Amino acid sequence: MGPKTGFAVAALVLAPLAACGGKSESQEQQQQAQAGPPQVSVLTVQPQTVTLTTVLPGRTTAYETSEVRPQVSGLVTARLFTEGDTVREGQPLYRIDPQPYQAQVASARASLARARASIASSAALQRRYGELVKINAIARQDFENAVTTAEQARADVAAQQAAVRTAQIDLARTTIRAPISGRIGRSVTTTGALVSAAQTNALTTIQRLDPIYVDVSQSSADLLKLRQQLAAGDLSRGGQAARVQLRLEDGSVYPIEGKLQFADVSVDPNTGTQTIRALFPNPKGLLLPGMYVRAELVQGTQAGAILVPLRAVTRDERGNPTVMVVGQDGKLQPRNLTAPRTIGDNWLVTAGLKPGDKVVMEGAMMLRPGMPVKAVPYNPNAAPAQGQGQGQPQGQQAAGK
Repeated sequence: MGPKTGFAVAALVLAPLAACGGKSESQEQQQQAQAGPPQVSVLTVQPQTVTLTTVLPGRTTAYETSEVRPQVSGLVTARLFTEGDTVREGQPLYRIDPQPYQAQVASARASLARARASIASSAALQRRYGELVKINAIARQDFENAVTTAEQARADVAAQQAAVRTAQIDLARTTIRAPISGRIGRSVTTTGALVSAAQTNALTTIQRLDPIYVDVSQSSADLLKLRQQLAAGDLSRGGQAARVQLRLEDGSVYPIEGKLQFADVSVDPNTGTQTIRALFPNPKGLLLPGMYVRAELVQGTQAGAILVPLRAVTRDERGNPTVMVVGQDGKLQPRNLTAPRTIGDNWLVTAGLKPGDKVVMEGAMMLRPGMPVKAVPYNPNAAPAQGQGQGQPQGQQAAGK
């Protein structure tokens, strides 16, 4: 067989193979054309009313705090409470040796009796001199001296009455009582200790824990923006005080909702923040002073808000949020968004979308902008079809096979 004969045979062999390959590619194109445009799941954007919240770290603070100190000096003879218990206002806590103060009360009463006796004699002398001066039996000066003496005696009685009252007050203070109701802490002073009315160390501390305060700090710029939104009508509180919810240190939610009390009138120049105080009922004593909590403040409600699920939003090379939208012509269109915050599992979109837009939720992973697609309503409860990837159309999967 010559060279020409070999080339002819090879050409005859390759021709059917080339024909078979061309037929396969044509069949694939026909299959893709018959399958139609890729199917994507879309969510139609609808405006809705949402509640805007902000989460801030904070600390719990007792509603009332009283450091118990002695108001008289002496030896502590008894402690009359159990540490950690709840005490009532006016309940006895300590007893100081009362004997020196009992003696002071007795001395003040004796001085009062002496002053009252002096008043009787000076008053009688004034009456006698008053009769004698009328007939010029005594000098006018003697009568005036008698009047002055009687007035001094009456003043001495008033002074001694005040001394008796002061001594009685000091005697009553030998029993140290609770100035407020609340939980009492540990006792720093024990029986037999010498205490002084001028001492700076507290004997114990009482804290009222029901209700209880929660103090959080928020940027003054954020508060200013919130006030501007409320004034412009973008947010509404319905005429009610802002509600607050707590998350505890273990992540659990405190079961009782609180109310915002006030924002501090000054801004911390070092941090640029204002202190916000909320009030929470604490009937079971679950919240204790000094606990770290996260307060979720309800800022208000916004009508006509547009929410887009987090899973539908991606980021471009500059980090800006984008979504794919099915346009009126049935083709994919990218949209840049302005989404300043999240609400639950959604982005709050303030620019880039309008009501009625169809945001692609599934099926566009492998597609390019401008491609025609078939939009079907997104069903979050529907499982993906078996053998179909989330971002691949059916035609591409058939070609891959």
